[in-house]
Amino acid sequence: MKTGLILEGGAMRGMFTCGALDVMMEHGLRFDGAAGISAGAVFGCNIKSRQAGRALRYNLKYIGDPRYCSLRSLLKTGDLYGADFCYRELPETLDPFDRETFRTDPMAFYVGATDIDTGRIVYHLCADGGKEDMRWLRASASMPFVSRPVEIGGRRYLDGGIAEAVPLSVMEREGYDRCVLILTRPRGYRKEKSRPLPHFLPTVRRYPALGKAMAARSEMYNAQMDWIDRAEKEGRILTVRPPRPLGIRRTEKRKEELERVYRIGRETMEQAIAGTEDFLRRMEGGR
Repeated sequence: MKTGLILEGGAMRGMFTCGALDVMMEHGLRFDGAAGISAGAVFGCNIKSRQAGRALRYNLKYIGDPRYCSLRSLLKTGDLYGADFCYRELPETLDPFDRETFRTDPMAFYVGATDIDTGRIVYHLCADGGKEDMRWLRASASMPFVSRPVEIGGRRYLDGGIAEAVPLSVMEREGYDRCVLILTRPRGYRKEKSRPLPHFLPTVRRYPALGKAMAARSEMYNAQMDWIDRAEKEGRILTVRPPRPLGIRRTEKRKEELERVYRIGRETMEQAIAGTEDFLRRMEGGR
């Protein structure tokens, strides 16, 4: 059996994921593979580079920097989150991403992004944390309407959460039959039916398949949550979720809010760590 770690997105709800992952790393939990969507990818990649605390550290230090996230960046570059700053200057210079450890760590790491011409999810198996991997991480977290599509290999991509909120399909396809999921919504949460998107919006008009996927997102999300609930009852997966709604804005910039949600992630994982370790031991015993 192959053990997997599955990481939901959710913009700054991802600080919950950061706290949970840091506790996992501190306890030495290991997986055969992991998959992330959006914030789950850009924050979650630190588990493969084994850099506990890094995601919290750089968010607290640079969240107020207009190069990181600002209306100025959106107007100047077309990206609310500055692409050059977030995916080059930050990981290469300001808070270096450990690419050598990422490259040599045996855990596979998949990143999902939405193909804007088909509206379907596409997964990339990261290799070395280099420029191509960074393009996929950027694509996975590029929110529609406030980000430019990211071109990779002649195709264009946006946020993976449009097509698949939780990266389940790649783990099933690759044979990860026993997985731990870190979700950023509490148990029982379901999305209300999506409102139709105005056809005059340039993104919707130019990319109808993408618009269709965005309009169907609530149905996709709720179907995934129903599947997760059933699989958890059957003992095939284990979920780690916030005990209550996190109440943080998607583009939150207040440091105290980021720290608050991070602490909830840590506290939740600390309470769940014994059960998670037992779940993984039982899975190893079944191999």
